[in-house]
Amino acid sequence: MLNEVLQLGDSGNDVRILQEKLKILGFYPAIITGDFGLATEAGVKAFQREYGLPETGMVDEEMWRILFSLTEVAYASAFSNYPTLSLGSTGDYVRELQSKLKTLLYYTGAIDSFFGNETQIAVKQFQFHNNLTTTGIVNNQTWNALNTLYGRLNACAIGGEEGGENTIVYTVKRGDTLYSLAKQYNTTVDEIKRLNNLASDILSIGQVLRIPVQGTETLPEMTYTVQAGDTLYSIARRYNTTVDALKNVNNLTSNILSIGQVLKIPTSNDGVSPLPTYTVQVGDTLYSIARRYNTTVDALKSVNNLTSNILSIGQVLKLPVTTLPTVTYTVKQGDTLYSIARQHNTTVDTLRRLNNLSSDILRVGQILKISG
Repeated sequence: MLNEVLQLGDSGNDVRILQEKLKILGFYPAIITGDFGLATEAGVKAFQREYGLPETGMVDEEMWRILFSLTEVAYASAFSNYPTLSLGSTGDYVRELQSKLKTLLYYTGAIDSFFGNETQIAVKQFQFHNNLTTTGIVNNQTWNALNTLYGRLNACAIGGEEGGENTIVYTVKRGDTLYSLAKQYNTTVDEIKRLNNLASDILSIGQVLRIPVQGTETLPEMTYTVQAGDTLYSIARRYNTTVDALKNVNNLTSNILSIGQVLKIPTSNDGVSPLPTYTVQVGDTLYSIARRYNTTVDALKSVNNLTSNILSIGQVLKLPVTTLPTVTYTVKQGDTLYSIARQHNTTVDTLRRLNNLSSDILRVGQILKISG
């Protein structure tokens, strides 16, 4: 784990690691550069607010510890279908490795299916940044970390478009195949493979995929596959619904569940129109969700009866209908509309509109509306 204190103006490999982990957790939307600028400082402060740390904008040992614990990969998941790769290996799995390392900004060479020196260096850097033994050999642990982090960075495309394609994020469950997913979402195996840079048809439980969907098409119902230890009560609590609603939508006559059983998750109870909802994805925090939906962490916790900031993937949150007070920013030396927009995750056009600006010229001390 890193112990170096980082702050505005620093640069180097440690800053790159910081930006990468903040990006995974949803606190840093910009490009990973290795330079600690205003966008990085804003991400650090947002992280510190979310996890109850002093809002200094500086990264100390305690923040490093929390960052690493939150982005630590659970190595227990088995990727037994992935082969061990090392210097000199060739084939489709090497191509998949290079493609994913390239997406994660570790590899800049050609995707040529050959595990050469450049690929080995990228693997070692990835292992070092993710608390793995730096061997340059891709074993199960390295595959697991790579697939998990690759899925997290791609999860930002949910509900959005890339190249004109609408996509959703899907976490692979037991029994899933590319064919069954393609059939379920009315797409093709080749499209899913292309969108996720997959070199083979093999899937792993917990793997995160982007699935192309038609923009005007109704998505399949939300479902949940019963795991060992689940009860209707625990599932109802997780998805903010009731046992009766679960039984009704699934035509259940008893409370007995079987492992592997697929349940529909109701989107409303007793015909009452619910508040809008959001399903928690990998990397989400209450802060990132609140910022996305123009609300506050406290409002989210209140409407969902949450007693902590801990979220679970697949958890459904009610979104409060609320109007926030106007957020303002005081212009400092060196600020531009572009730098302020990046820092506050907005656009130059939005800033111009909110502040009735006819030019991009700013003066030190000028107060700008950021939202509201």
